[in-house]
Amino acid sequence: MSGETDLSTLLKNMTPLLHDGDYAFCTISSLTNIEINEIIASFKEIEGITLILKKETADKLKLNYGYIAAWITLTVHSSLEATGLTAAFATALANEGISCNVVAAYYHDHIFVAKKDAVRAMAALERLAGA
Repeated sequence: MSGETDLSTLLKNMTPLLHDGDYAFCTISSLTNIEINEIIASFKEIEGITLILKKETADKLKLNYGYIAAWITLTVHSSLEATGLTAAFATALANEGISCNVVAAYYHDHIFVAKKDAVRAMAALERLAGA
């Protein structure tokens, strides 16, 4: 398994990056008519397929959504076996009253927060990193 596992190293080097744009969480029953390159993330659940898409893509596809998010990537290459990173940043955000939705991908952790909370979330994450 590649990637960093030491929590103090992860926190010191996590360097949050706020992506431009608005992101929508949608649920669908089939991927028909959706190009794979338009999907930021997906997860298949019993009830349906959850997609994270650019808001513009969701609008173009006429998909329903109720949550508009900002997307923050922690640019440190974290191991999928690392412990404590999610708890640390989720606690830092919770202490600011910010809800987060997390996607742990192979190289990085991705945090989706309500669009209105993006600037405060970045500040909280930068404080956590000691920046």
